[in-house]
Order: sequence, then C-alpha cells, then structure tokens
Amino acid sequence: MEKRFTFSINSSSLDENYHPSDSTRITTNFANLARGEQRQQNLRNALTMIDNSFNALAHWDNPKGNRYSVELEIISVDVDVEGQGHSFPSIEVLKTYIVDHKTNQRIEGIVGNNFSSYVRDYDFSVLLLNHNKDKPSFTIPDNFGDLHGKLFQHFVASEIYQAHFKKPPVICLSVSDNKIYHQTENQHPVLGYEYLPNESSLTEQYFKKMSLQVRYFMPPNSVAPLAFYFFGDLLNDYTNLELISTISTMETFQKIYRPEIYNANAAAGKCYQPNLQNLDHSLTQIVYDREERSLLATKQGKFAEEYFIKPYQTILEQWSANYA
Repeated sequence: MEKRFTFSINSSSLDENYHPSDSTRITTNFANLARGEQRQQNLRNALTMIDNSFNALAHWDNPKGNRYSVELEIISVDVDVEGQGHSFPSIEVLKTYIVDHKTNQRIEGIVGNNFSSYVRDYDFSVLLLNHNKDKPSFTIPDNFGDLHGKLFQHFVASEIYQAHFKKPPVICLSVSDNKIYHQTENQHPVLGYEYLPNESSLTEQYFKKMSLQVRYFMPPNSVAPLAFYFFGDLLNDYTNLELISTISTMETFQKIYRPEIYNANAAAGKCYQPNLQNLDHSLTQIVYDREERSLLATKQGKFAEEYFIKPYQTILEQWSANYA
C-alpha cells in the first residue's frame, strides 16, 4: 500500500536577507515584515529587538547585556496526502538557536514559536464564516478543527519530526482581547507571573484539538501576558535559555503587530483585559500592514480549499475518522 500523509521539511534562515518563498503564507509574521521598500531595515530592526530582549532576560553572567544573540530558522512542512509526490504546504513554524558569544556555543532553542497553517486559514476564514452566514447567532460547525488537529499531531509524532527536533514544539500567541486575565501567585524566574483567563476561547479549543495545553505568563520586562501552547510540562521540560528564546522572539513580533497590547506604556495589572483600542502605546520603527494581513487570511483559506480540502475531501474525511 502506498504511504499516505508523508511529511517533508525544508528550512531557511530568517535574517536580514530573507525573501519569502512562493509557498510561504504571506500573513506569516516574518513574511509580512520582509516585503516592501523597508524590508531589510524591518528585518534588521526586528532581529535587534529580539537580541536586546533576550539579553535583558538572560542577565546573569551578562554584565554588558550582549552575551547572546538569537538565530531564527523558518521550518516549512509540506504534506503529501497520497504518497505520489504531490505535496501541499501544511505548517510553518520557527526554530530558535542561541549563540553564546562568551563560550562560542550555538545552542538549540525551541521549535514552534510562530505558527501558521493554510488549513487553519481555511477553518477560520472560509468554513467558520460560511457556517455563520445569515445566522442569527454565532455557532461552531461540528468537528471544527478535527482534521487540522490530527494532521498536526500526526506531524509531531512522525519519524521526520523526531529526526529533526529533540523536544516537542511550543507555540506562543497573543492574548485574546475579549477575555479577562487574573494574575496568580505563581511566579517563574523567566516566564514571570502566571495569569488565568475567565473563560476558554475558540483559539484554546482549536489548539486543544492539536493536543496542546495552554498557560499564560507575563515575563519580566513585559507589559502583557503571552499565551504558551505546549505538550507536557512547560516549566520543567525546557531550559531557561530555551524559554527566553521563545519569549524574546514572539514578544518582539507582538510589539510590532499588536503594539496596543504588547508595546503599551502601562503594564497589565492583576486583573487585565487586553484592549486593541488602547491609544497609550508606542510604535516600533517597523512597517507593517495589519489590514492587508486579515484580507490575505481569507485568500489563503480559499487557496487551501481549492488545492487541498476539495481535491482530497474523501481521503481526508476517511483518514480523519480513522485516525487514533
């Protein structure tokens, strides 16, 4: 029997010379930065912000605040549904590496961080919208996120994942602006204070189908909590430097994309509701088109529908129903 659902992995450096490939989702954080006249300056500025943030958090044995720099690798995962060499771009994540200039070591960081997926675009920007068209109240379709969740689990359990990465992924997202977060007494030296949301969100439920748990922490020097999605034990499975590589990378992206929350001039209190209308925030020197990004999500969702969901519908439904 031919092998179905095989994955292939390609990687490319995210540095100031990065150009998005044709198969990269353009709404991906880093791809959006690498466009237009300011592309090289955008990337340079973002990478400098990441390094500065990393050194501020990894301050021990680092008197000048310049011991470390972060290198980023874009991991693009394609899936071949029928095992016949026709692959579809399924997932894109970031891998961090930490360069210790004191010891001249290059330390492996965490894979995941940023998460982008054409099938998720389809689920949220096509399926969910169509399902709720002309309906009096918002509802979620049956089996929403099942296929995407199983594909993700299948990838993380695959031989190719195990061969490339030592640890399970951690994905770091922004908090939801329609939830209220309460600070707890739990404080981690690197992740900072833990926050608990007042209710579950659709994003949480969607990632749960990928078998990921979530915890919310506001790191030292930060002004708002971040959402960390993970397998296993977030606080004990990863080293401090690994966690700092994720925090510094993803908080930098959030400062650029959601400055109202992550570059606010006042830090979150013990009871916090994020506000995208908050005017008391600072802008980074990095150009970014938020409106274009939401329009592109719909375009990319339709692309997934046309080239993945519809052509393989029967196979996908059978495989999803039987996937254990």
